[in-house]
Amino acid sequence: MIESVGRTYEDLEVGAVYRSRFGRTVLDADNVWFTLLTMNTNPIHFDAEHAAKTEWKRPLVDSTFTLALVTGLSVADVSERAVNLGWREVRLPAPVFAGDTIRAETEILEKRESQSRQGQGIVTVRTRGLNQRDEVVIEFERTIMVPIADD
Repeated sequence: MIESVGRTYEDLEVGAVYRSRFGRTVLDADNVWFTLLTMNTNPIHFDAEHAAKTEWKRPLVDSTFTLALVTGLSVADVSERAVNLGWREVRLPAPVFAGDTIRAETEILEKRESQSRQGQGIVTVRTRGLNQRDEVVIEFERTIMVPIADD
C-alpha cells in the first residue's frame, strides 16, 4: 500500500505556486468523445464543416473538457489526498483547439483548519491552464479539503 501520496495540509503554504510536471496535448478524439459522451449538442465542438463557418474556422475544444483536464493536471500538485469541495470563478480567456498542449499552474490562496471535520484543512487554490504559447486558456478557484498530517 502506498502511504505517502500527495501533500498534506501542512505542505501547502499560502503563496506557493506549483507547476504541473506534465502537459497534455489535446486530440481531436478527446474533444469529440468528451462532447458526445456528455450530450453536448453544440456542433462547434464536433462538426468541422459547421466550425469552419465560425470566427475560429475550426472546432473548439469543449470547455468542460478543459476544466476537467486542467483540474486533473493539478491533482498531483495539490489534491491527490484531498476531496474537491467545488469550483468558482471559472473563466475562459482564450480558446483551446485540438493540437494544443495544456499544462497547469496552481497557487495556494488561503487555508484554514476545518471547523466541522477534525483532522482536515480547507484550502483554496487558483489554477490556470496555459497552452504551449503560455496563453491562459482557463482560470478558476477551487476549494479542497485536505488531511492534516498525523504527528
